[in-house]
Amino acid sequence: MEVDFGGQGEIAFERRGYAGLVRLTRPASLNALTHGMIKALRRALIAWEADPQVACVIVEGEGRAFCAGGDVVAAFNAGRNGSPPYEFFSDEYRLNAHIDRYSKPYIAFLDGIVMGGGAGISVHGSHRVVTENTLFAMPEVGIGFFPDVGGSAFLPHLPGHFGAYLALTGNRIRQGDCLGSGIATHAIPAAEIQRIRSRLVDTGDVEATFANMADMPGPDFETGAQTRELIAQSFCELTLEACIAALSKKAQAGSETAQDILAILESRSPTSLHVTFRQIAEGRALKMDDCMRMEYRILNRMLEGHDFYEGVRVALIDKGSTPQWKPARHEEIAPGDIDAYFAPLPQGNPQGDPKGELTLP
Repeated sequence: MEVDFGGQGEIAFERRGYAGLVRLTRPASLNALTHGMIKALRRALIAWEADPQVACVIVEGEGRAFCAGGDVVAAFNAGRNGSPPYEFFSDEYRLNAHIDRYSKPYIAFLDGIVMGGGAGISVHGSHRVVTENTLFAMPEVGIGFFPDVGGSAFLPHLPGHFGAYLALTGNRIRQGDCLGSGIATHAIPAAEIQRIRSRLVDTGDVEATFANMADMPGPDFETGAQTRELIAQSFCELTLEACIAALSKKAQAGSETAQDILAILESRSPTSLHVTFRQIAEGRALKMDDCMRMEYRILNRMLEGHDFYEGVRVALIDKGSTPQWKPARHEEIAPGDIDAYFAPLPQGNPQGDPKGELTLP
């Protein structure tokens, strides 16, 4: 039975058997999240959490993507028109926090591209299932932004400083890396999704369904052991400068991997790198709600700055040119410049947006 929670034409909801089914239906846009989709999904989760007949929630995407992120072009246009989309992000962050504390099993089938906002509506749930089609990334630093949607809550806890590496480079990984690092809880062939979904719908027994998969061999890391060791040794440093110095030392010793990572970091917004490095460091000691409040503070400053708009312009609007970051060099960034991104927000309205601190239930 289809259920109307809003977001028509962009996200579909169905109540079938013991499951609440969610399908993102913007395949031409790689299921990029709009504000309407975010609000509709939150309404569905609230309703199904209170419904004793719903044993679990299953989230999927149409086409070749689960969800490639938030609609950053819409955010770009809104900001350029003088109305930065604070409410879009505050609602998105509340949704991420809600998924993290959701009282029922929340199963995301990550069959395809998963980036940014797509991670936000999946990695905080109880079951994250990858396939041979999964392509995962937190690519925000590439557009002068930062890995938000709870990136500060899960990236710091990946083993071997793998999360810091993903955050600072924006590099893409496949199913083996997702499973090995803990981003995913299970890996299956894509052909198995229908069978598993049907079992969940018919029985509502999530524990038994996934227990039957326990003997299914998982894929190995695609990132080799030597590269993972280099990442662990370089991204463990206490400052971004020390991290870059460690990579430089390995590059000078002949490591092509270190050279490649350095080339990526050199192309990124210096401000984004510094903010992201500190975000990951601080997030390690914070609970999810506090991470979301911190990210909302950063978000406000990013929307008031330069590099996000420059990054989106180059990557998605004009395409092909080289971004002109401001500041352009790490040496031009003072510690106080980065402190400002993490400072408390001024008093806003009671809902925590557009300018005040993010409010969470």
